[in-house]
Amino acid sequence: MTHREVLEALSGLLIGLFVAVLSSTIVSNALPTILNDLHGGESAYTWVITAALLSLTATTPIWGKLSDLVSKKLLVQIALVMYIVSSGLAGLSQNTGELIACRVLQGVGAGGVVALGQICLAAMVPPRERGRYSGYFGAVFALATIGGPLIGGVIVDTSWLGWRWCFYVGIPFSLIAIVVLQRTLHLPVVKRAAKIDYRGAVLVAASVSLLMVWVTLAGKDYAWASWQTAAMVGGGLLLAVLFVLAERRAAEPVIPLSLFRYRTVSLAAVASALVGIGMYGTTTFLGQYFQLAKGKTPTMAGVLTLPMILGLAVSSAVAGRLITRYGKWKRFLVAGTFLLAVGLALLGTARADTGYGPLAVYMALTGIGLGLTSQNLVLAVQNTVSAKELGTASSAVTFFRTMGGAMGVSALGALLGNRVSHFLAQNLAHAHLPVPAGALGGGELPDLHTLPAPLVPLVTDAFGHGVGTVFLVAAPAAAVAFLVVLFIREVPLRARAAAEPQPQPQAQAAAERV
Repeated sequence: MTHREVLEALSGLLIGLFVAVLSSTIVSNALPTILNDLHGGESAYTWVITAALLSLTATTPIWGKLSDLVSKKLLVQIALVMYIVSSGLAGLSQNTGELIACRVLQGVGAGGVVALGQICLAAMVPPRERGRYSGYFGAVFALATIGGPLIGGVIVDTSWLGWRWCFYVGIPFSLIAIVVLQRTLHLPVVKRAAKIDYRGAVLVAASVSLLMVWVTLAGKDYAWASWQTAAMVGGGLLLAVLFVLAERRAAEPVIPLSLFRYRTVSLAAVASALVGIGMYGTTTFLGQYFQLAKGKTPTMAGVLTLPMILGLAVSSAVAGRLITRYGKWKRFLVAGTFLLAVGLALLGTARADTGYGPLAVYMALTGIGLGLTSQNLVLAVQNTVSAKELGTASSAVTFFRTMGGAMGVSALGALLGNRVSHFLAQNLAHAHLPVPAGALGGGELPDLHTLPAPLVPLVTDAFGHGVGTVFLVAAPAAAVAFLVVLFIREVPLRARAAAEPQPQPQAQAAAERV
């Protein structure tokens, strides 16, 4: 395929990717307004984000397996239809429970679009040329990340629209993507009976969900050392063991354990989970920091995160072209995880009175780190596995990234609520003021415009210190990811697309065994 033909075929996928990423970023700056209207607290704030990530995590391997069995184009279109329906329902939500349920459905659709985009690209373009097009995916990801908070902020700041349009606005883009895909995307269809491992998908979702519920509630609804903790942690680990046993016996496992015979796949999975903590943690809590620690509007909160997003966009595009030119990719993973760890550690020093200049530098470093790692971990895995394992392997990397993000956001959200409550109680004690109902991080999110003037600086200081603590805790995860990618063995990028025959030399295959 020529460059133009590839771009035409990818156009619908890129529009769909924009919609899928938009579904998570558009609510990041709008959530304080949404939850004030629906009377939700810090735990609801976290679960509106993690519900979509969790369903995306659980269903990504299923989409990947289906892509190895049936029409990839049809699957993307089905995922977009699911996104349209769930978005319409989310916009009609009357309470946080309904909104979280709709976000689960949104995650299912978005997971299909994100996973299948990379799989379709791999089916058309050889690894040596794929870096160039992965750069386009990274740029669209950045554009949606830029546009999401800005669009969400403008919507909630516009009285005649309202926050419900944060969910309606993606529907036209989804319809356009479906039409464009129908006209431009033409891939061979593999026709064979599909055997989907629903048992494995349910077990992994239940295991992750139970552990996330434990992290969210422990220390607030019950003590960390309690029978509830023992039951939830023990149950989560038991479900994980059952998941592994189910995968060993399944005819078409949702995550084939045989994939992990490849050293690159095993290490990339671990690194992706750790990178996911930083990726989803920053996009989730930066908006809250600028609104509740800096007192900015949702629109301005989106504008102020531009350094991170521009760093992600530029680094992703530049790295993609350099990988295509020289065929080397490991150096970008090493540099990216290092910069991500440094950026998060520096963001950990943020407080309510931190100047925007240093914050912009910290966010740019974090964005560059994310841009150099997220797409290239998928590329490394795609370059390792056989053509018949391509869809499953690609979705497995996305699975671990979103699982890390979901569990990380849940844990960091619980930590934020705890730290905000702690710092606010300290501030109030020092000021000799009583604790106001609903002002603590564990209760409803505060509206700075309705709080008494003497309380505002105490609340903003508590949120600034709390969010800084969250980033500081996330930094070691990126540091471990840096150590992990050092052990990934760089294999020259193949010069054939996945749809073509590509025998792997025996020596190379043996070297990739764990």
